[in-house]
Amino acid sequence: MSLHEGHVTVDYREERAVLVGIIHGTITEDQAAEYLDELEFLAETAGALTVQKFTQKLPYPNPKTFVGKGKLTEIHEFIVSNDIEVVIFDDELSPSQLRNIEKRLEIKILDRNNLILDIFASRARTSHAKSQVELAQMQYLLPRLTRMWTHLDRQKGGIGMRGPGESEIETDRRIIQQKISLLKVKLKAIDKQMEVQRGNRGQLVRVALVGYTNVGKSTIMNLLSKSDVFAENKLFATLDTTVRKVVIHNLPFLLSDTVGFIRKLPHQLVESFKSTLDEVREADLLVHVLDISHPNFEDHFNVVKETLAEIDYAEKPVVLVLNKLDAYQPEEREDEETGKMYIPSIAEMKKTWMAKLEDKNCVFISAQTKENVDEFKETLYEEVKQIFKVRYPYNDFLY
Repeated sequence: MSLHEGHVTVDYREERAVLVGIIHGTITEDQAAEYLDELEFLAETAGALTVQKFTQKLPYPNPKTFVGKGKLTEIHEFIVSNDIEVVIFDDELSPSQLRNIEKRLEIKILDRNNLILDIFASRARTSHAKSQVELAQMQYLLPRLTRMWTHLDRQKGGIGMRGPGESEIETDRRIIQQKISLLKVKLKAIDKQMEVQRGNRGQLVRVALVGYTNVGKSTIMNLLSKSDVFAENKLFATLDTTVRKVVIHNLPFLLSDTVGFIRKLPHQLVESFKSTLDEVREADLLVHVLDISHPNFEDHFNVVKETLAEIDYAEKPVVLVLNKLDAYQPEEREDEETGKMYIPSIAEMKKTWMAKLEDKNCVFISAQTKENVDEFKETLYEEVKQIFKVRYPYNDFLY
């Protein structure tokens, strides 16, 4: 598709991409395939069309070229014969790996981290989010500057080129480091302002929505707060924390929506977005949202728990919400005790998940069709009420 702006024609055609992953360590073939499916969704979010996926079984990644010499030749032959514009690897590549692969394939090379950073750059809307993403990009680019000189000079625009890449092409390491320092100062000032804002909210109970990316947190936010938070079926639709006041049965509380998590989230982003995730650390109650229709939602549950532990959040009461009940397709599972295969009902799954949680708060809903939403609201109300009673023991007229 082309958009004519005066005498300028802007082409928004998708870039043709191939994806590359390896099977090593404890990763099974099924897991590797699922990781590449997620990478394809990331590529689609960034604006790329996946044409082919390549995997190779190795004891460990090749330190020089990530995959073996023969596999790299196979990828090169496919690139040449299929008009491929970008190759995306499912793990972080070292600067030397990037140089070696790029020299062999003679095409734009991205790794998973670079792709996620690019998506964040395209999604950032506020000054705070833009500064956080730019800091993460600068920290990612710093050890790769020698590679970026020739790479950016040859490849103009496209996925992986948003943000500081092209505009910083003629800077040196010292200027990049100065930019990082300035961004850290700027973010520290913004963080102080946000801390004051959080303090000015009074002593209302705070509830934070957390979960894997694209599980429906923003839809739930809109449902509970009757607001219009941006939500779509793409990864990382929400970067900036949104806070809304919610009232259930005359009991008010603050509900915040946070950036979604994902496996292999670049550590630069975890660091730069820690201030945004302060909403999670300072919350009184977490609502952990899962997409029950996703075949690997149990893995997503573990990824979120591990990421929350990484940002040093305090143990808090949790309401687990298994969302997208309308899209759920029952699948055969293996009984852990008997080893027999069976298809669990929603009631059986609820018992299973409640057994995994100490506080037993587990609700199955569809935010889209509003199925079981009343049960969810009642569960949320009871949890908030308990916190409210401790904080305001004499304000029982509210509940």
